[in-house]
Amino acid sequence: MKLLSKSTITTALMILTSTPAFAHLTGVPHDHSSFTSGFLHPLTGFDHILVMVAVGLWAAQLGGKSILAVPASFVVCMAIGFWLATKGFTLPYVEPVILASVIAMGLFAAMAVHLPIMPAMLVVGAFALFHGYAHGLELENSEAYAYGIGFSIATALLHGVGITIGLGAGKIFGQSNGATAIRIGGVATTLAGLYLAFAAA
Repeated sequence: MKLLSKSTITTALMILTSTPAFAHLTGVPHDHSSFTSGFLHPLTGFDHILVMVAVGLWAAQLGGKSILAVPASFVVCMAIGFWLATKGFTLPYVEPVILASVIAMGLFAAMAVHLPIMPAMLVVGAFALFHGYAHGLELENSEAYAYGIGFSIATALLHGVGITIGLGAGKIFGQSNGATAIRIGGVATTLAGLYLAFAAA
């Protein structure tokens, strides 16, 4: 059982530290008309995966009530951003903020930045607003909310992956080695964010 858990954590960390060449995964059609397409959408954009897993990692580092409150803030604010987009509201600098969120969340995990629960929720919530807005902008039909529920659940699951890695690494690899592995994952996330930012320039 311990071997299986160690293998799971190792695989997840390898995903976090994988090359930015996979930054724009494709191959899953997005009809933007169903729960399934909404669920799959966050899983096909590496920038979204990085941020959502990093939020879970950082929440695990913060500990306490933040473990659930910080990811919950992301999901709720993402839903608000999604709703704003479907109602025709305008947010500026959506793509730059999304790229900045990859870099920032990677840095938070890499440096094990410790914030009180409310500021931490506000930080991730602000980033999540733009992620949700970007999703909402892509919709062109009346089934927006089924799609939104799908990507919200996928987001929560990705947060769960990050939390599992963050809490499990120390227990499996030892506290010191586990903390180092999480920081390496944060560094890799930041580097991937920088790569995406320069590629988009």
